[in-house]
Amino acid sequence: MEERHIRDKKAIQQLYNDILPQLAQVVHQNLQPVLALFENFTLERLLDTRTKDPADPEKEVSVEQGNVQLLELKLKLEGFNKPGTEPFDLTKDLLFKLHYNYYSVGPDKNTDWLEKDYLQRWQNDELQTIAGQFCDAVIDTLTEKLNK
Repeated sequence: MEERHIRDKKAIQQLYNDILPQLAQVVHQNLQPVLALFENFTLERLLDTRTKDPADPEKEVSVEQGNVQLLELKLKLEGFNKPGTEPFDLTKDLLFKLHYNYYSVGPDKNTDWLEKDYLQRWQNDELQTIAGQFCDAVIDTLTEKLNK
């Protein structure tokens, strides 16, 4: 049986520098009609260095240490302002939960849309599927806010 790559600096950098930007690009393309409804938007990638490593809570959390627990693609839509509607903002997260020898991707800490081994290549259909699920979640939240 082939041994799985563990979470380390190289694995985290691959996700942060390669996968998150690719996903962000697909999300941006898919959400063009929605983005036009807001005055401003940001789509940024984040890494959580505040959550301590349960294996060693005293150790500094960093990419260099290879112990980051969470990466995130954060979408902020600001200033929905159409006649007859209360102005509002909308925020959505896509979380990469970094476990010891695999990671999972989903909209929150309790929901996984995909699990992958570290350094495993993403296929185009996986990028499209995850970006599509994220965009659907954004549109669902927007629809809920408009129907209030």
